[in-house]
Amino acid sequence: MSSTTTPQAAPVLFEERFSNNGMKLGVATLNRPQTLNSLSLEMVDLLQERLIEWAADPQVAMVILQGAGEKAFCAGGDLQGVYRSIKEHAGQGAWGNRYTRAFFEHEYRLDYRIHTYPKPLLCWGRGIVMGGGMGLMMGASHRVISNDARVAMPEISIGLFPDVGASWLLNRMTGRLGLFLALTGAQLNASDAIYAGMADHVLDPARWDELCQALLEQPWAGNPNQGGPAARSINEGLLRRAIIACATPPDDMPGPLRQHAFMINGLCGETRLDDIYDEIAALERHDDPWLSRAAKTMLAGSPGSARLSYALQQNTRLLSLEDVFRMEYIVALQCCAMGDLAEGIRALLVDKDKQPRWRPATLREADAAWAQAFFVAPWPADVEHPLADLGK
Repeated sequence: MSSTTTPQAAPVLFEERFSNNGMKLGVATLNRPQTLNSLSLEMVDLLQERLIEWAADPQVAMVILQGAGEKAFCAGGDLQGVYRSIKEHAGQGAWGNRYTRAFFEHEYRLDYRIHTYPKPLLCWGRGIVMGGGMGLMMGASHRVISNDARVAMPEISIGLFPDVGASWLLNRMTGRLGLFLALTGAQLNASDAIYAGMADHVLDPARWDELCQALLEQPWAGNPNQGGPAARSINEGLLRRAIIACATPPDDMPGPLRQHAFMINGLCGETRLDDIYDEIAALERHDDPWLSRAAKTMLAGSPGSARLSYALQQNTRLLSLEDVFRMEYIVALQCCAMGDLAEGIRALLVDKDKQPRWRPATLREADAAWAQAFFVAPWPADVEHPLADLGK
């Protein structure tokens, strides 16, 4: 197998593997296993640049996105860097923090590119896939997770909200399951991730190399003798067939989300967030440890995050993917300036005391009127939305 690679110290490794018929497979590997491959701004920019190159290269048939190490594909964004920038720019307002402006803009652009990528893109979600990692995976054309995967959008625990386009995905889940996941940060196993529409296939990590070898043996379309308008469709089918040949058969044993879906839809079917919150809170004493943990996570999380997550799902229900990213961008910047994000990161990752002092301290204080300020664009009136060109 012929390939080209970048130096091993790079935060993202890039490789081009040549298939038997001369077409190439682009492979991008997040290379920060010591931080569970958390995404830095540098990593985002490196990925964006290479995805653009591979999209334009007629010899590249498909792209693989994976993480180094056995523990995680990607556990989220570079929260330490976000925290430092918030502290350094305290009092300067949401638009005054150039780092967070760039971080969220670049991350959302990358996620949007994956959603709209012109070639098949296989995301291998081994182990932990959370937050920003979910942002990378959710838009891939082929989403494969390991049978020991842990998938979640746990932003309520750090004072943020499920972003990276998650408002769009959560709104498209069955019933009100998406709202429950946003409010509780509940972790899903592989079976439930498939059920919720967060992944497509399950694979035993022991068969990953077998799948990669099978991909090199596919008769990829796209070279001068095989090209044409149907090339993408052909390659999508080849990739899907190779995945299915190696994938684990569907699990007959439903995970806890599926087991309790009827009850969860009932709890989250109330018209007021306050009532939904109280209903979920009562699960703290439930016999099922998964439900109990979900309730405890919500109760320990930021009430402001719960309100913003709810408001975003309400406000984005009928929006396009592009408009969802644009709205999430505004709210994310405001969270860096006047929300609980800095306090949540401090308590969880900096001081690690796990004793966040949330403000507002209760959901009653974090009411709909309180949330309105987070939806106001922080830039001057003569400045265009930084993501205005998405979809154009």
